Amino acid sequence: MDIITSYYYSFNNGDLAKFASLLDENIIHDINQGNRVVGKREFLDFMYHMNSCYKETSTDLVVMYSEDKSRAAAEFTIHGTYMKTVSGLPEAHGQKYVLSVGAFFDIHKGKVIRVTNYYNLNDWLKQIEG
Repeated sequence: MDIITSYYYSFNNGDLAKFASLLDENIIHDINQGNRVVGKREFLDFMYHMNSCYKETSTDLVVMYSEDKSRAAAEFTIHGTYMKTVSGLPEAHGQKYVLSVGAFFDIHKGKVIRVTNYYNLNDWLKQIEG
């Protein structure tokens, strides 16, 4: 299984140990419409927080690599449930949502060293508010 497919397989199965093993110690995480966070510990803290507030599964994964395999792009669908209210966002009460997502990766020495995620935040807000 290639590294990006393993990344999403681990994500879907809640296997944060396997997920962490795919990351470089100095991973750069560009959060959708948010800040850039650097470091494996910081990225995993983000994931623990996300997993406490949302239950998400990725489906319909398509992965594309550059010729030298140093960069990748993934497109997929997220099926989620908003379980715990996040400060500054609407109140959570189990709202379901479905989003198209794009992600971009840099890979070095078999580890993910950068991930940037994009999805339509306004669409997500409409789904959880409506």
